[in-house]
Formats: sequence, C-alpha cells, structure tokens
Amino acid sequence: MKRVRAYYSGDVQGVGFRFTAVDVARRYGIKGWVRNTPDGGVELTAEAKEPALDSFLKEIKSAMSRYIREEKISSEPSTGEFRDFQIRF
Repeated sequence: MKRVRAYYSGDVQGVGFRFTAVDVARRYGIKGWVRNTPDGGVELTAEAKEPALDSFLKEIKSAMSRYIREEKISSEPSTGEFRDFQIRF
C-alpha cells in the first residue's frame, strides 16, 4: 500500500473536481478523502496499491487538466485508516 497527499491549485473549485475525484477513486478502489481549501485549491489524501494510485492520479490530472495550474504530490506512510473515498468539508 502507498499513501499520497496531493494539492491542486488553479481554477479547481466549483468545476466538479471533488466529485470527479470521488468517481475516479471508486473505480480504482482508492481510499481517502478530498476537500476544498480556504485558499481556493483542492487537497486530497489517497491510499491504495501503487499501480491503482498512479492510475488514479493520472486520470484526475487528465480529467481536470484545464483547471489545474499547479500540482504538488508527496508520499507518506500508509495507515490503512480509510474505509472509502469521500468528500470532506
């Protein structure tokens, strides 16, 4: 298992980014969460086996590319704490 934390900036709020992330995550069996940040970005934490996680991140970037100005991704130790992938408020 691998865990990543990703931050996206640009015109990423109000364009369905979080709902897209949930849809893509469920198709790949990703666990974690996504939320809007006060500075206008979107942040997510995701856990899965590395191939699924890599595919998830690529599909998010592809689906939302016209809205993303910058993407920052960092890896962390997996905790296994999530049961599904959901929007946090």
